[in-house]
Amino acid sequence: MKRRLNLHRATACAGSLLALLAVPACLRAEGPSQTALSAYNSYCQQVEGRLARQHQSQTVFLAPPTSSEDPEATLHRGAFIIEQLTSANAQAGNALIHHWRATAFVPGAHAAEFLHMMQDYGAYPQRFSPQVLAARLLSANGGHMQVWMRVRQQHILTVVMDTTYDVTWTSVDPQRGYSASHSTKIAEIENPGTSSERALDADHDHGFLWRQNTYWTYQERDGGLYLQVESISLTRSIPLGLDWIIGPYVKSVPRESLEFTLRSVCNALRPSSTH
Repeated sequence: MKRRLNLHRATACAGSLLALLAVPACLRAEGPSQTALSAYNSYCQQVEGRLARQHQSQTVFLAPPTSSEDPEATLHRGAFIIEQLTSANAQAGNALIHHWRATAFVPGAHAAEFLHMMQDYGAYPQRFSPQVLAARLLSANGGHMQVWMRVRQQHILTVVMDTTYDVTWTSVDPQRGYSASHSTKIAEIENPGTSSERALDADHDHGFLWRQNTYWTYQERDGGLYLQVESISLTRSIPLGLDWIIGPYVKSVPRESLEFTLRSVCNALRPSSTH
C-alpha cells in the first residue's frame, strides 16, 4: 500500500511538472486593453490626489491604517500592518488592478538614512536580493531620477523582467518626505541569462506585470521612523481554467513583493544592522 501511495505521488508530481512545462506557451496574453489602461490610469490619479492632500496635511501625513484598532501599538511591537485597498478581483477590461499598502515603524532609524539608502540604486541587488538581480541609475536631476532594474519573481513560475521607472523624491522637511515611482517600461525576459535571451513585448508576454506605481511616505518621530509604502500594479486577468497556475502568481506576488521590500528596508535601517 505504501509503495502504491508513493508511486501515485511520484506520478502526480511528474504529471504536474509536465503540465507546468507545457503550459507557458499557451499562457501568452494580448497586451492590456485600452479599457484596462484607462481604468488603471484613472485609479492611480485618484490615489495620487489623496496622497497629495495627505502630504499637505499637518495632522495626517501618513494614512491611518484601518485594519488595526491601535495601529501605533501594533507598529511599535515590530509588526507590519498590510492592507489590500482594492477588492480581491478588481477587474478592468482584460486586466486586474492590485493596490496594497504596508506600514512599519523602525525604532532608532532616521529619515536622512532612509533617503540615502533608497536612492543608492546600485546597491539594490544586494539590498533586495533575490528579487532584484541588477539595477542602475540612468539619470538624475535633483530628486527626479530614471532607474532601470532587472527583477525576478517566483511563485510556481519564475518570471524575470527588465523594468524602467520614473522616480521623484520630495522632502517636506528633515523629518518628512515622500516619493512616487511610475513604471515607464516593463518587458518580460525570455530565457534570461542565456544566448537566446530576448525581451518580449506586451502582446507576446504572459501579462504578469504590465504597469506598476509605488509610493513611499516616511516620517521621523517617536524615536524612530514610520514608513508607509503603497503599490498599484496592473496584471492580466485569470483565464477560465488556468487559475491553478496563474492565480497563485497574480494574487500572491503583489502582496508578497511589497512585504519583502518593506522588510528588507526595515532590516537595513535597524541600528543593529551592518550596512
